[in-house]
Amino acid sequence: MGMLDGKAIVVTGAGRGLGEAYATHAAHAGASVVVNDIDAALAKQTAENIRGYGGVVVDSGHDVADPEQARAIVATCVAEFGRIDGLVNNAGLNYEASPLEDDYGRMRELFEVNVFGTFNCGLAAVEAMREAGGAGAIVNISSGAHFGQRRLGAYSASKGAVASMTYSWALDLDELGIRVNAVCPVAHTRMVRKSERSLRSIPPDRTPGKVAPLVLFLLSDSARGITGQLIRCDGSDLHVVGQPYFKQPILHRETWDTDGVERAFNEVFQSHLEPFGLEKRLPQRLRELLEPGRSA
Repeated sequence: MGMLDGKAIVVTGAGRGLGEAYATHAAHAGASVVVNDIDAALAKQTAENIRGYGGVVVDSGHDVADPEQARAIVATCVAEFGRIDGLVNNAGLNYEASPLEDDYGRMRELFEVNVFGTFNCGLAAVEAMREAGGAGAIVNISSGAHFGQRRLGAYSASKGAVASMTYSWALDLDELGIRVNAVCPVAHTRMVRKSERSLRSIPPDRTPGKVAPLVLFLLSDSARGITGQLIRCDGSDLHVVGQPYFKQPILHRETWDTDGVERAFNEVFQSHLEPFGLEKRLPQRLRELLEPGRSA
């Protein structure tokens, strides 16, 4: 018996890399799988590989950024397998650029895939799950980059949006029995190979296949009761990512003026400033406080 026996699962961006690993492992675990990729030839290739070892699969070349095509991906799953039990929102784009180098057109394309593609496919899946009586699982693919990473402003923002969408949808869909979680995968993929910075930080042995078991678990009934979580898988490390919170102390005044705000930062908040970004860089004010006399 496989962990996903009897399940019908859609995986977007499954032509290669992480998506291919998710789709292949899901089929191995007994699921019927829709392999989607905007590169239809790659989707077909992944599907043929799955079919070659007896997996139940259909391929899709639809574009997640188009709402109607996203609906068609889910409709394909329902038409072929009679239902949809799970969705892995994996399709995504990435590029590196500093804010001064960034390009609006390129950023818009990235958001259309990473954010609106996740929304489009998620909404279509939720509607189909609700029509079938509720219950199901959505796994969104976010990234630790949403904490902030150099030269990844657009990508980080898009993955932060995916994380926030996950938290909100988990609240909205809990009563329907639809679980929504997100995964922050760290793996050596084609996307990583295009970045010298990522190549330095992500060893080749961190393969997509090492992340797939986490995604399978979240799709399965074994993850019953787990929703609204962001989980990071980094090689041998697996951990739940803390969610944003309001930090103590909380100062109270009936009305805040600029002098009061300045005093709050000078007298209280400067020692509570947060290190920022994945590299946990200290704000200059905090550096000066911890190391008096040190220049910026």
